[in-house]
Amino acid sequence: MTATPHERFERLTPLPAYQLVAEAIEREIVSGRIGPGEPIGTEADLVKQFGVNRSTVREGIRCLEQSGLIRRASSRRLVASLPRHAKLATRISRALILHQVSFRELYEAIDMLERSAIELAIAHRSANDLEAIAANLARTRNALDDPGRMAELDTEFHALVASATGNRVLQLAREPASLLIYPATQPIFERVPEAAPRLLAAHERLYDALVRQDVEDARLWMRRHVADFGKGFLRTGRTLDDPVDRIPLDSIFQTRGGA
Repeated sequence: MTATPHERFERLTPLPAYQLVAEAIEREIVSGRIGPGEPIGTEADLVKQFGVNRSTVREGIRCLEQSGLIRRASSRRLVASLPRHAKLATRISRALILHQVSFRELYEAIDMLERSAIELAIAHRSANDLEAIAANLARTRNALDDPGRMAELDTEFHALVASATGNRVLQLAREPASLLIYPATQPIFERVPEAAPRLLAAHERLYDALVRQDVEDARLWMRRHVADFGKGFLRTGRTLDDPVDRIPLDSIFQTRGGA
C-alpha cells in the first residue's frame, strides 16, 4: 500500500543553539578558513557574532574543546587546533562500546590492520623506528613476569610499528581498536603461562623481518601473533562473541601516556 504523505516524514527536532554554534565554528576550521593556531575570538566576540547568550557560546566551545578542535591560548583567546589522536580514538572507542561490538569484530579488524601496518612499515621504517622497537624489545625481555607491564609493552610495540609506516590515517584507524584490545591482554599474561615468551618470540621475529625488510616473513609472523591473541583470549574463559568491555578509556590513556 502506498504511504500517505503524512507517513513519509518524521517530525523535525530543532538543534540546540549551542550545537549550532559548535557546528558553525567547526565548519570554518574543517574548511581551512581558520587554520591551526589562528584565533577564533573571545567568548564575548562570539556572543556578539552569533547573537546568543554567553552560556550557549560556552557550551558550544566546551564541545569543540572536547573534540580537540579548539583550545584556549594563554591570553584566554580561543584558537583553532589539531585534534590529538588520543582524543579522536577515545571518542570512537566509546562509540564502539555503545554499539556493543563483539571481540570477534575487534579481532578481525585488528588482524587486517596489523598485517597492513607491518607491510607498510617494512617499506618505510627508518633507523630511528628500528631503534625504538629494539628498545621496546629490551624492556619486554625484562618484564616477562609482570602481566600489566607486558600488556603495556605489547600495545607500545604495535604503536611503534604503526608509527614506522609513516601513514597517519592507518595510525588513527587502528588506535580505537587497540584501545579496546588493551584491557583484554593482561588477563592472558596472567592465566596463560606461555603467553609472555610466545609474544616476545613473535615480536623478535617481526623486528628481524623489519630489519631485513622481509615482507613474507613479516606477514607470516603477524598472522601467527594475532592468532595467538585469539587463542589466549579464549583460554581466559571469554568467547569472541562477548561484547567489548565497558572500560575506563581515560584512565587507559593516562597509563599509556596519551590523552
